[in-house]
Amino acid sequence: MTVAVAAVPSPAAATRRPRRGTELGLLILAMLVVLVYSAAVQAGLMERITSTFWQPVAVVFAIFLSVHIAVRFLAPHADPVLLPTVALINGLGVAFLRRLDLAATPPELREQLSIFTGMAIRQIQWTAAAAVGAVLLLALIRDHRLLSRYAYTLGLVGIILVALPALLPARFSEINGAKLWILIGGFSIQPGEFAKLALLSFFAYYLVTKREVLSLASRRFLGIDFPRPRDLGPVLVIWGLSLLILVFEKDLGTSLMFFGMFVVTVYIATERASWLIIGLLLFFGGAVIAWALGEVIGGPFSNFASRVEVWRQPFADADDAGLQLTQSLLGLGTAGIFGAGPGNGLPYVPQLDRFVIPLVHSDFIFAGIGEEIGLFGLTGLLVCYLLLVNRGLRVGIMVRDSFGKLLAGGLSFTLGLQVFVIVGGVTGLIPLTGQTTPFMSAGGSSLVANWLLVALLMRISDAARRPATLTVGGSIPPPPPPVSGTMREVPTEVIP
Repeated sequence: MTVAVAAVPSPAAATRRPRRGTELGLLILAMLVVLVYSAAVQAGLMERITSTFWQPVAVVFAIFLSVHIAVRFLAPHADPVLLPTVALINGLGVAFLRRLDLAATPPELREQLSIFTGMAIRQIQWTAAAAVGAVLLLALIRDHRLLSRYAYTLGLVGIILVALPALLPARFSEINGAKLWILIGGFSIQPGEFAKLALLSFFAYYLVTKREVLSLASRRFLGIDFPRPRDLGPVLVIWGLSLLILVFEKDLGTSLMFFGMFVVTVYIATERASWLIIGLLLFFGGAVIAWALGEVIGGPFSNFASRVEVWRQPFADADDAGLQLTQSLLGLGTAGIFGAGPGNGLPYVPQLDRFVIPLVHSDFIFAGIGEEIGLFGLTGLLVCYLLLVNRGLRVGIMVRDSFGKLLAGGLSFTLGLQVFVIVGGVTGLIPLTGQTTPFMSAGGSSLVANWLLVALLMRISDAARRPATLTVGGSIPPPPPPVSGTMREVPTEVIP
């Protein structure tokens, strides 16, 4: 007898329509916003709008439209807001990189600058590759619970991907003082971006099986139930691995990312705020120890100590160590409420033939675009990210199986944490981390990995929103029994 497990959607999904038409309408609206921004960039840079300003937008729209068509067949009940929101952010990133290409071109040659050159076309190529990857993931993984079968394999793969740059010689892994890359010839990849997806799948499966133990409390303090000391083992292991990343890969962002997403998935699984408190104390305590050791003995801790020193006093060495942060702060500080206007900022100065804001195309793209769209525009951009996180968390609430809940919650939080880490770094809230702005920064690893992240959310949302269907035997799966809390077991139907 062959046994199959049928996913049971939430009761509200029984009458929910696919809403792919809504997705298409929002996608067109998103591309209109990008089109207007592209036109404003040319008006600001060249004081006129050429007849070719729409071409980069048309190319990226074709990519996003292809993904939309694929979703109609592969995940027809997926959340209709995810794809348009990602398309808007990704499209604005391409438009801003095109703005940098135009700024770096002599004024008399800007009108003839082809879209098939510079950073913008490379980002369009990576966008196409990321879109293909997302569609392939939707085609290959028809049920998100399939990932739980390979949880330990994915966990091992994630650890290998995280550790690999630290084990390689610096010439094959280090850029700007951080060992995050694998460099082979002219090709580079950041394996940690893909490791987060593998590790999240493992975390979700592990916590589904261990959540009852982790939920046990030993004592109550200030109204909060704290876990038993014997159950702190997994958190301490992940904390130790995060500190190793911080020290040997010299990367605060990845360290914070991995530890944060594990602690939050523990919190989602157990619903105990004590895990968040323990996690914060462990991470900040470890960071303070690493900074103190860097100040005293240097060695592998020196890079982190120097970043903390720049964060504390960015203007003390504004022409060297503090150049990135000071220029970022000056750009954001002069933007005001509405900014200088698209194309009117100074991320690149032709007279100096250099970018005033270092790495404005990647790590500091938030500061570069913020100088031109101001606080008002940046708030709108952050709202788009908040919308993505919100929709992802809603997916976690709607889906009925525990693994899907933890995976969707972890994916959403990871995206939000990455935005916090990079925005906090460029605004001086936390030390610089070297993370990229999701869907906007130039580069392939982050873009592809984050598109895969959204594809997983779409797959889970498709399962959550899919109406109940008849089984092979002709009966409708019974509704799940009422349970308390946010973690619900998957009702299953055995099909002969």
